[in-house]
Amino acid sequence: MKRAVWAAMRGIAVVSLLAACAMAGDSGFHLLKTYKVGGDGGWDYLRLDSASRHLYISRGTHVLVIDADSGDAVGEIPDTAGVHGIALASELGRGFTSNGREGTVTIFDLNTLKPIAKVSVGENPDAILYDPVTKRVFTFNGRSHDSTAIDAVKGTVVGTIKLDGKPEFAVSDQSGEIFVNIEDKSELVAINPAKLEVKSEWPLAPCESPSGLAIDRKNRRLFAGCDNKVMAVVDADSGKVLSTLPIGRGVDAARFDPETGLAFASCGEGVLTVIREESPDKFSVLENVPTQTGARTMALDEKTHNVFLVTAQFGPSPAPTADQPHPRPPILPDSFVVLVFGK
Repeated sequence: MKRAVWAAMRGIAVVSLLAACAMAGDSGFHLLKTYKVGGDGGWDYLRLDSASRHLYISRGTHVLVIDADSGDAVGEIPDTAGVHGIALASELGRGFTSNGREGTVTIFDLNTLKPIAKVSVGENPDAILYDPVTKRVFTFNGRSHDSTAIDAVKGTVVGTIKLDGKPEFAVSDQSGEIFVNIEDKSELVAINPAKLEVKSEWPLAPCESPSGLAIDRKNRRLFAGCDNKVMAVVDADSGKVLSTLPIGRGVDAARFDPETGLAFASCGEGVLTVIREESPDKFSVLENVPTQTGARTMALDEKTHNVFLVTAQFGPSPAPTADQPHPRPPILPDSFVVLVFGK
């Protein structure tokens, strides 16, 4: 996850909705529910299991699990220092967390949520995904600039893939390829998960500093959320940037709903950009839906087509120092919430 401090969090008012999107029409998305979760600590990626209705939320030292329909607490996965992401292997009954501060992956039981084992991986594992074709879990390690592959059944490391820079989010096409954004190089990399090798490296210009990534597997389209307020739509076979569309500021997550043909970008300034795939080569922005400042990570429920965002209330930023020239604003106690958006 991108560790930026949004200007909005420093007390600056959220910018008005992008003029380019004002005439695009209404997506119909609005706030349906607010789950007041509370608790201490920050957060990172979300993962929703549409079948079990469990929403997994990384909370720094543990993963909180709540019921997606009621917001009630289900349980937690403890001892996940610096946790970033959660991957699920439903057919194996296992889940996996990327624990950034200690360079490990926690393997846990999906039914009981109890930890099974820990596996050492690269430095600062960030994004994590399960590839059902190879039955391997891949971590994308921000500090060591590589990806660690784990046999999801045996729980052992099978290899490492060296990358060209700092990896951000990744997706699988579930038919033999994995794609990952390289944040500091503004690139998109295609990986062969069976051979554990890089297949292609594609520049994403004019996209800068890509973070969130989503995929339309049917039409072979990738949606990369970029720091310069655009979403780049990329051909997954050629790497060609087909289109760029305006989104909000501070994007960190992207999702695509295969049934509705909608792509989403969750942006820290407090908007959810909704993009419609009109055809494999034509895309348009429907709306910037107002959310809440800091709501930059997201999960999509492909069963209900709802979008889940998390954020909190923030206090004023402390004064800059030599060690922290851009200090983060403090999170106000017990203000953490889950926001559910839908039609």
